[in-house]
Amino acid sequence: MITSTAPQHVAPTPPQTFLVTGGAGFIGSHLTEVLLQHGQRVVVIDDLSTGLLENIAHLRQHPNFDFARASITNELVLDRLTSQADVVIHLAAAVGVKLIVERPVHTIETNIMGTEHVLKAALRYGAKVLIASTSEVYGKGTRIPFREDDDVVLGPTSRNRWGYAASKMLDEFLALAYYREQELPVVLFRLFNTVGPRQRGRYGMVIPRFVRQAVRGEPLTVFDDGQQSRCFLHVADAVQAIVGLAHHPAAIGQVFNVGSREETTILALAQRILDKVDAYHATHGQVHSSLPIAERIQFVPYAEAYQTPDFEDMRQRMPDLGKIQQLIGWQPRCTLETILDDVIAHITSHPQQG
Repeated sequence: MITSTAPQHVAPTPPQTFLVTGGAGFIGSHLTEVLLQHGQRVVVIDDLSTGLLENIAHLRQHPNFDFARASITNELVLDRLTSQADVVIHLAAAVGVKLIVERPVHTIETNIMGTEHVLKAALRYGAKVLIASTSEVYGKGTRIPFREDDDVVLGPTSRNRWGYAASKMLDEFLALAYYREQELPVVLFRLFNTVGPRQRGRYGMVIPRFVRQAVRGEPLTVFDDGQQSRCFLHVADAVQAIVGLAHHPAAIGQVFNVGSREETTILALAQRILDKVDAYHATHGQVHSSLPIAERIQFVPYAEAYQTPDFEDMRQRMPDLGKIQQLIGWQPRCTLETILDDVIAHITSHPQQG
């Protein structure tokens, strides 16, 4: 379990009731933990399509915690829960590139319709809303690092890859329209490659996928040439950013990047994970592969990985963090080294999670 600290440079606030959509998921369960530690009341709604009861099992007996197993498209349940909430943190969404490519209808409908239901319910009861967006909205932008006010270039509508980015952009447009026209207090945050314990690799998340392959002694499958680069953010840091934005009144009506500036190529990441898992096996007296690292990495073309001939990816993704740092003094504290250690420790102790 992650040990949290108070949000950076944010004054304590009176206890409130938070509704967390997707709260049994990877990020949502960590966020729920921290909110409860801060003395807040938390209600989670999750249909468990990608979340796990295991993620919140240790919270079920907490006196300030409630859970509803339902979809956010169930308007009756969502209305009842929102009527009790001071703040709604909307994390429920279609996640993972693999799922996005394979189920584009589900992706678009879940993101757009789900956000619409959340905003309408929040408007009825005057709740503040924080909506999770994504670095995907920057599309094929080449200005690095990405700033919140950058222009956006997306690929053609004939490629499923861009449906997710477009759906999250529409979520942002809709939320800001509610803020401007209806004065609904809305905050948007764009998450960049958030990772950590409880994240599952089955939907394309690269670090848990690599770690599971390494732990099982399987070759690590690196897509394309592995020279695409990313900046990975520990979920503990992401949660602190979300909580800080939730409590700061000047965040309303704004969009914020939430990410790391520590960059690595995917190939270098794979090599680093192999080294770390080998060291873990050696420390615990377990057998690890004697093959050279170069033979334990397999390069897989995008067309084969995603079963589509026209898949596109971004070569580089790095956020500008000046806006959030200026407002709440937030910056990531965990290094990639810490992230990998935490993920390896979690996966080796939870081998049943996919």
